[in-house]
This record gives sequence, C-alpha cells and structure tokens, in this order.
Amino acid sequence: MTAAPEDIAALRAALAEAEARAAAAEAQVARLTAQASGTEALIAGLKLQIEKLRRELYGQRSERKARLLDQLELELEELEATASEDELAAERAAARTTRVAAFERKRPARKPFPEHLPRERVVIPAPQTCEACGSDRLSKLGETVTETLEVIPRQWKVIQTVREKLACRCCTHISQPPAPFHVVPRAWAGPSLLAMILFEKFGQHQPLNRQSERYAREGVELSLSTLADQVGACAHALKPLHDLIAGHALTGARLHGDDTPVPVLAKGKTDTGRIWVYVRDDAPFGGDRPAALFHYSRDRSGDHPVAHLAIFSGILQADAYSGYNRLYEAGRPSGAVTPAFCWSHGRRKFYELADIAKKGRRGKRAPPISPLALEAVTRIDEVFDVERAINGLSPEERLAVRQAQVRPLVEDLESWMREHRAALSRHADVAKAMDYMLKRWDGFARFLEDGRICLTNNAAERALRGLALGRRSWLFAGSDRGGQRAAVMYTLIVTAKMNDVDPQAWLADVLARIAEMPQARLHELLPWNWKAARESVQAA
Repeated sequence: MTAAPEDIAALRAALAEAEARAAAAEAQVARLTAQASGTEALIAGLKLQIEKLRRELYGQRSERKARLLDQLELELEELEATASEDELAAERAAARTTRVAAFERKRPARKPFPEHLPRERVVIPAPQTCEACGSDRLSKLGETVTETLEVIPRQWKVIQTVREKLACRCCTHISQPPAPFHVVPRAWAGPSLLAMILFEKFGQHQPLNRQSERYAREGVELSLSTLADQVGACAHALKPLHDLIAGHALTGARLHGDDTPVPVLAKGKTDTGRIWVYVRDDAPFGGDRPAALFHYSRDRSGDHPVAHLAIFSGILQADAYSGYNRLYEAGRPSGAVTPAFCWSHGRRKFYELADIAKKGRRGKRAPPISPLALEAVTRIDEVFDVERAINGLSPEERLAVRQAQVRPLVEDLESWMREHRAALSRHADVAKAMDYMLKRWDGFARFLEDGRICLTNNAAERALRGLALGRRSWLFAGSDRGGQRAAVMYTLIVTAKMNDVDPQAWLADVLARIAEMPQARLHELLPWNWKAARESVQAA
C-alpha cells in the first residue's frame, strides 16, 4: 500500500521538527556548559585576586603562600582555556539552530596596545566601482582600523589593518572591504605571537604566568587569563590537525608505546595522572613521516591503551607493562597486536647490578658487583653493536644481517641465561633480571623474524624526554582538561620535531591558514607535507 503524499509531507515535517528540537537541546546544553565554564574561570580569577590582596595587606611572604598563588594561577589558566573551548563549541551548536542564542562569555576589558609599539599599516584596496550600481564615482567617508598584536623575534609591533569606507555619489551605497581574518574568533593576537605562546608553554615548558612576567618586562602587559584564553582557542582550532596525525600514526604497521606519570592538581593535593605516547617511527628501516600521538589519563589502568589502540593491529614495541596484555589477545575485534619487547629495559636490570661507577661512589657500603650481571651486559652489548651498524637499512637487509650475525648471539645468550638461572635462588636480584627476559623470550626474540622491529623502545622514551624534563618547571597539570589539551599540543610539537620542522614556525603558518583551509586539503598542513612544500618553493 502506497503512502499518501500528505502522510509523507507530515512525516517529513515531524522529522524536521524533531531534528530542530534536538539541535536546540544540544545548543542549550552547550550554552549552559560554556556558561558554567565561564563562571568557574571567573571564580578562580577572583580567588587569585583575593589571595594577592591578602598577601599585600598582611605581608605574608612564606613559601607555602607562594606555592598557593602558583596553584591558583595554574588553576585559572586551565579554567580560562577550558571556558574558551566550551564557548566556541556553544557558538558552533547555536549556529545550527535559531531557537538558542549564541553564548558570549564576559571578559575583562583589554587594555589598549602600548603607544610606544611601532604601527605597520596594511591597507586593503578599496573597490574601484560601486557594488550596488557599478558607478566609479566613489568618495571616501573614512576608514576602520583593526589592530592586531604581532611579534617579531625580540621585537613587538601592532599591525593596523585599514578598511576604507566609500560612498557612491549616485546611489549613496556605502562599500567597505570585509574585516580581516583572525586565527580565532575575536582574536587580537597574530599567528606568530600565538605560535610563540604555544611553543613556549608546551615546547619549552614555560607556564603562562612566567611568560606574562617576561612580556611585561619587555613593555607589553598580557595577563595570565588573556594568554590562557588564546591557548584554549588555539587548541580547539588545531584539533582537526591532531586527529589527522592520530590517524596517520595508528595506521602504521609498528608503534612504540610508553607512558610517564604527570602530577595533576586536586583539592588540597596532587593526584598522579599519566601521559601516554605512541610513536610511529620507520626511520630505522628507511621509512619517513614519523609521528607521535599523545594521550592523557587520570590513572594507569589497562583500559586506556586498549581504547587508544582500538583500531591498531600491528606490532607494538613496549615494556612488559601488564596493561598491554589485552591487546595481545587473539579474539580482539580489530586483530591481535604483536608484542615486541625492549632490550634496553632488559639490559637495564642487569646494568644496575653491574654498574661499577655507581658502586664505587657508594664506597664500602655498596653491594658486590654481580659477575653474572656483568657477563649478561657484555653479551647484550654485542647484539647492540651489530644493530647500530644496520640502522637505516631496508627491512630485508636488516633481517639478513640478523639471521647471519645476531641470531647466534641471541641463542647463546638464552642458553647461557637458562643454564645459570637453574642454579640461582628465585630471590636473587640477578635471577629476577633473568626472569624478566626469559619469561617473555618470544617477545624479546621477535626482532630476529621481522626487519621492521627495533631492538629497543627508545623512540617512545625520546618522545617523553622533554615532558619528563618539563615537569620540574610546570610542576603539575591544572586539571584533566588541561592534561588532554597538553596531549593535543605535545602531539603537534613533538611530531614537528621528529620531522625536522621548526615547531614554532610551523604552528605560525598553520594558525594563519587552517581556518580558511578546506577539509579536503587539511593534510597539506601536516609537518612532512608542509616541509616538502617549503623545500620545493625554496628550490624553485
């Protein structure tokens, strides 16, 4: 039975009404979320002002009070950035419906740019004919000047973009070029300045409060909340590029995985979160386009790597952390991940027992050096010596050398360890070091069967090195949202470094182009494509 046309029209009208109600509800939820984020940022800012006033009034200069102010400043930084992200999400949701008004967060009045900064006028050419009637009898009525703060290394300047207004003498129609493009809505900072702020915070590990102090000494006052507002907006704008890098990393045939603890600010204390990294680095066997994908979590549960690598089904080079075990199960929906364990981790356990220099520093109280551990380190170093010589060769060439030269060394090492392990107590330290490798020997020896597998997991540890050093500077993450935002920015910056790209220069160009770049061409901004385009232009 065929439905009547009026029934189909009624169903379509009902569907349109339901979709409109759903869009309105989504926009309302986004508006309330943005409103709550803005309120939290306002409260944090007021708390910080109160504590600073108390310190000035009552003269408290204790170290504990100084740490409290640092914590409040970091909390304000994270809340301001979160509020900016939520506000942009609310605006995007409101644009899809006419039932909910867009939310705009109240911000403190920004001070005018310092008068001593040089001004550079960029005049947008005015139309030569009237847009309404085509007449060329135009007269200038005035101009609109938009000031954008930009930075040149060690030099500040304000760019004045002038848009002339012209009126037609025939029809009185007023014409004016469109407003200049900004990296983020209502932005006042140029892309190079934004790139510097981002790279200083996430690449050089300088918190925004320290950046604010340094800029003030250079004659430009930018408050902590103002800088945090831009960080949140930039993280939102750069998220599509992060997703492209994530897709590239997870489609590789082999990944390096590791994690490191990150203190996270909590009520009256700090919790221990984790930053996870998954590195695609094919350079050891002649590949290119390396990438590092970072994730944040509040704990070290094995659920996190399972979620991070849900679509990955290749080789995972990692330590023996039990949280990865579910990835190795045969019944996994996307296919079992093949484990390849790190020889640096295995060697380290023997090296600690045979570290002559360290034991010499401890003097008479140092335990005796284990001859078995020293012998194990010597044997493992022979394997490393061969591996260094084949680094960068093709997988086939690496595999051929391993079969001819490395396999006999590895088989002798296994036989030697099993022979001596049988004579040791299970409580002996050197026995525990042997068990770490012998119980997982298939994973340690897997590099002998595949030329793509590396001997170590050092690629992941190198990606985490900067973050581990930076912890001493920024002390802790301000919130879970701050940790997730940091993971996005670490993905971009570390990936750029791995591709021999200056992260700050790359971010400046990306921020200047990403909003106007069509989605289908967004891959042109990836570090390796960006570098190739720059090199071709320079060569031409």
